[in-house]
Amino acid sequence: MLEYRSAGESHGKGFILIIDGMPAGVKIEPEKINAQLKRRQGGYGRGGRMKIEKDRVEIISGIRAGLTLGSPIGIYLENKDWKNWNEIMSVVGKINDSKKVTKPRPGHADLAGILKYNHNDIRNILERASARETAARVAAGSIFSQFLTNFNIDIVSHVLSIGNIELKSPEIDFEVLKKNVENSPLHCYDKEKEKEMMSYIDKIKEKGDSLGGILEVRTTELPVGLGSHVQWNRRLDGRLAQAIMSIPAIKGVEIGPAFDNAKLPGSLVHDEIYYSNNKGYYHKTNRAGGLEGGISNGEGLIIRMAMKPIPTLTKPLNSVDIKSKKSFKASIERSDVTAVPAAGVVGEAMVSLVLANALLEKFGGDSMEEIERNYNNFVNGLS
Repeated sequence: MLEYRSAGESHGKGFILIIDGMPAGVKIEPEKINAQLKRRQGGYGRGGRMKIEKDRVEIISGIRAGLTLGSPIGIYLENKDWKNWNEIMSVVGKINDSKKVTKPRPGHADLAGILKYNHNDIRNILERASARETAARVAAGSIFSQFLTNFNIDIVSHVLSIGNIELKSPEIDFEVLKKNVENSPLHCYDKEKEKEMMSYIDKIKEKGDSLGGILEVRTTELPVGLGSHVQWNRRLDGRLAQAIMSIPAIKGVEIGPAFDNAKLPGSLVHDEIYYSNNKGYYHKTNRAGGLEGGISNGEGLIIRMAMKPIPTLTKPLNSVDIKSKKSFKASIERSDVTAVPAAGVVGEAMVSLVLANALLEKFGGDSMEEIERNYNNFVNGLS
């Protein structure tokens, strides 16, 4: 089983990642990890932090001569902004009362976190709850993604809406979609709608407000049989939903056009089954989003995620000082107007983790040679 853990705070020295369970012999290219980190930092509407951090990983264990060893992979991701925060975030000494954050921001983990952990300084919560932590996820996700490419599994995300400006999910080939969003400032396949979205972001920025949106993550065709129907915690759709919902600010998820399907009769929802000697079993539609009964059905995965507006506003909302209990305007941390495109990159990483785990469960082994042998035997046995 693949396990991933990270440690680190938003303005701390950096993040430490440990990936355990990756088989031996997987080719890993560090520059591909850095390229994904760069994608996460991009997107129209990002804030000043992205101008400071130029994320690059340092791999410290588990890989030799470009191949995984089967031992834990250790990765260090430096925070460039640490030099401006080393006094406030020092691991020793005493915290200056004047530096404590006492005004919780509506929509953040601030208030719930300090009450849960009995802190009197909100910084003890906001540092780890910050979306900066997702940089570590993206770094790990690139490792999982590079493993998945051995089985012809690729993943892409794109923006379907920013605020109330939306477009339909495209009925186009995966490679065409990926090419269309590759160099897009908003990871959007429709260039006219993208201009409209960017103009809207500018208007919201002037008002000191923020925006959310809806994203879609797609994959190429998955092998049949990932996940299982036999226990609740082995269902692939449930595992994907949990992984996606763990991303900061993501408040909704659907597999395929689930909410639209709920409005239709079954005859317009379920994907009819066909068979040919060349293809074997197949579907002409993919309204199930690639999953049936918690199991991949051979189609590509389609998963949508709803992101709420970023809670930190330059025009702050009302809050209460936890020290004086008086009403104040919520404190302001450096933030973005929107991070919807970046959330899609994080979504790709979380989907990569779940799929890599499911693939190892199905075709498990300690080396790539063993896993590929098991995979090929299964695929060749399908009829």
